[in-house]
Amino acid sequence: MRKDIKDGGTTCRTKYLAAAITCDPKLKMKDQNIAEQYALVEEAAKKGAKLIALPEMSTTGYCWYDREEVRPYVEPIPGPTTEIFEKIAKKYKCWIVVGLPEVDEKMNVYYNSAALIGPDGVIGVHRKTHNYVCEGRWAKQGNLDHQVFKTPIGNIGILICMDINIMETARLEGVRGADVIVDISNWVEDKTPALTWFTRAYENGCYVLVSDRCGLERGTEFNGGSCLIDPDGHLLCCADTGPAIAYGEIDIKKARDKSFSGYGHKMRDRRPDAYMDIVLDPYLWEPSLGHGLYGHDPLPAGKATKIGVSQLMPVTGDKAANMDRIEVEAKALSANGCELIVFPELMLTGYPDAAGAKSMAETVPGASSDRLMDICLRYRVYMVIGMVEEDGGSLFNTAVLYSPEGILGKYRKMHLDTLDSAWAAPGNLGLNYFNTAMGRIGILIGHDADFPETARIHALHGVDILCCPAAVSGPVPEPLAESRTWHKKTEPYGYTNIWWHLWRVRAGENNCYLAFANAVGKLPDGRECFGRSGVFQPMIWVYPRNEVILGTSGEDRAALAIDTRNGPDPDTDTSYTRKKYLMPMRRTIWYDPLVMRDPIE
Repeated sequence: MRKDIKDGGTTCRTKYLAAAITCDPKLKMKDQNIAEQYALVEEAAKKGAKLIALPEMSTTGYCWYDREEVRPYVEPIPGPTTEIFEKIAKKYKCWIVVGLPEVDEKMNVYYNSAALIGPDGVIGVHRKTHNYVCEGRWAKQGNLDHQVFKTPIGNIGILICMDINIMETARLEGVRGADVIVDISNWVEDKTPALTWFTRAYENGCYVLVSDRCGLERGTEFNGGSCLIDPDGHLLCCADTGPAIAYGEIDIKKARDKSFSGYGHKMRDRRPDAYMDIVLDPYLWEPSLGHGLYGHDPLPAGKATKIGVSQLMPVTGDKAANMDRIEVEAKALSANGCELIVFPELMLTGYPDAAGAKSMAETVPGASSDRLMDICLRYRVYMVIGMVEEDGGSLFNTAVLYSPEGILGKYRKMHLDTLDSAWAAPGNLGLNYFNTAMGRIGILIGHDADFPETARIHALHGVDILCCPAAVSGPVPEPLAESRTWHKKTEPYGYTNIWWHLWRVRAGENNCYLAFANAVGKLPDGRECFGRSGVFQPMIWVYPRNEVILGTSGEDRAALAIDTRNGPDPDTDTSYTRKKYLMPMRRTIWYDPLVMRDPIE
């Protein structure tokens, strides 16, 4: 039975079938490509799919040399290709996203575009806003913003391939109410479904439908992996070889729930007032020029060192016992060469309820500070230690950076989950950072990392190392099956029990090392912390990965060698943590809605 919901007067189907197509288009064989893809789209429509996606540039192929070579294949939207697929949309009352090279006939400018076609014709167009390597030779970057199109099957946003790696693109569509983000892609040099696809679905609480091509074109290998990912970041279906169709169900009610499994809200709990720096562009110039301009607040020199994480469950209310365990860990990890150690959230005090928080709170500096600083002195380490902090009559979930030189500073958790909200006030220190010999250090606590703006602000501030003390039950890392698509690159083929790990992505998409220290065991509200603490590298697409990850049960510790210095040329920012090469790709001209309290238009 068909069920509908209403959204501002628009009636939407509650549940429907979606289809993502994996295929291998041939360069310059436009008519053949369209004929083959027409058959696949009609097959999906006959099966009942209401939303159907084809890959990026599927009608013509992708690897063009320049404008002159692609010129015979460009067309306007609406145009001949959209008219062909409109026949299916009209006959089966479905919606189709197709990728093609578009020409703006007034300007004779070309774009890598996606058209959303419904039963009544073209509904909207997305022009790729973050061109990959080859498109810069023939296509202008998109100028249509990141729109969300209202349809009878819900609110649909569109991205194209590289767009989805820049978190702001999907976030713009998320805050504008997207139920589904359709990402059409030609993914390369990575196993698919890709890490950022999972992340964009999870953090925005919407479905991500990806149609990705496979095959070989001008020596470039494409990975396939068309799929549907649900709003909790779970893979629902996948087709990694082609031609093939991945089918999955979209539930609009689930997409509009936006809850973090009962402990918060993905949109209402955002803190736009704290995200103002997200509209800035500090990485348009070499970072050493922007950071330290006029002699103010230069980046530290950085160094080669080791950092460590401890995976523990503190004893609630027993500071003495927790302090003893902190010293044991400091001794062990310092003996392994670590200079910085990150402990789980609220390591000093444990996890209080509303009644017990006041009794275990202390100031900073306070009753425990001398011993914590003595531990730093004895073992020559920096430590990130969490506690219930009291200040001015308010209580905060706070993490303090202790060092052999003393207390360097503190961060107060900004995004509170339901357990925190029972006793803590939201953090009021902003997303601050601390300069050390190891590099610039930032801190996020637990639930903060669910909000992509937080780690991005730290990246824009030049953070080399992001410390993430946590006591979280999700999102639990997702496994991924063995890939059946042949490739010669270094990305992994086989089954992995840890593929999508949110903190792995936060490190890689912000080009910083990230130390994630999660608790292991039950929280007072019954949630189970999943462990999987680790230290992650500042780049997603480098294999084999320079990272370490712990297990899901039992207390443990881990250490990783890192290097935050500039590259071989000391006057040029060439290391990943310093260059932050993803940051200049951002298109801040579109980002105003990210700092608005109610950006839905």
